[in-house]
Amino acid sequence: MNSEQLIETAKALIVHKKGILAADESGNTIKKRFDSIGIASTEITRRDYRQMLFETEEIYSYISGIILFDETIRQASSDGDSLVSKIAAQGIIPGIKVDKGAKPLAVSHDETITEGLDGLRERLEEYYELGARFTKWRGVLSIGNNLPTPYCVETNAHALARFAALSQEANLVPIVEPEVLMDGDHSIDACYDATSYVLREVYDHLARQNILLEGTLLKPNMVLSGKDAINRVDAGQVAEFTVKCLLETVPAQVPGIVFLSGGQSDEEATVNLSAINQVAAEQGVPWQLSFSYGRGLQSAPLKAWAGSSDNLQSAQQSFYQRCKVTSLARQGLYNT
Repeated sequence: MNSEQLIETAKALIVHKKGILAADESGNTIKKRFDSIGIASTEITRRDYRQMLFETEEIYSYISGIILFDETIRQASSDGDSLVSKIAAQGIIPGIKVDKGAKPLAVSHDETITEGLDGLRERLEEYYELGARFTKWRGVLSIGNNLPTPYCVETNAHALARFAALSQEANLVPIVEPEVLMDGDHSIDACYDATSYVLREVYDHLARQNILLEGTLLKPNMVLSGKDAINRVDAGQVAEFTVKCLLETVPAQVPGIVFLSGGQSDEEATVNLSAINQVAAEQGVPWQLSFSYGRGLQSAPLKAWAGSSDNLQSAQQSFYQRCKVTSLARQGLYNT
């Protein structure tokens, strides 16, 4: 393990003004996205769509890294060059999603465990050779009647720590993503309690497995009201609850926190990120607070592209604009 390299990569991913594009949608997820614009999900359409994003001029001003799916890291562009080379040409760091998705947790009630540890050491070695320099693993937890349970939290925290250890062994920076879903009608207090509990367990397991925190990033949910809550709180309260939660649970050695957009709309994810950075600046938090958005960056350009090369320029302009405003939010400067 090259500690110096891990620390340098982690710092590069959360450099000022920049964040991470999550372009690691699984086959099922990208199919749903393409269904929404009425085009078939094929190897060629997936390649063309992602190539459109990666070749958008000057996104390096706002994007530090891109998380890829297994298919994409192996894929050639329409001109024969690898898609990884398109990313690297902009000075952007390629990364890779390495988990195999959330599966039903045995002997539990509607909870999940993320799989993919079997054979991971060998896959990580290959991904490094293919150009990846960071990895991501997502654990999924729900809020509900007595959920999340200790059983679910602890098993997912253990898996996240095993993933992190194997990644660092392979000189890949692990992005640890314990997502507490916003699905449901719960209050922001319930989200705060669940998120705090999950993060404490995650960092306890990371410590037990000797993870170099300076060579990691955290990708958490924001502390939000449930999507179906009657009185959802505003961005100011989201920021206060989120920053308080993080200050109580995330060690100062972690260089950066890159929020997921989850089920938020583009606008909500942007407004909330800006408010969080404003509160964080006032309170002097020890980490960079950035973004690792998928839908939050891609929804608008996907609609603009609509599967047609005729729409390439307008789609890239839309993507560039989403990156720009999200960068402003990452600095606490976004105004609606």
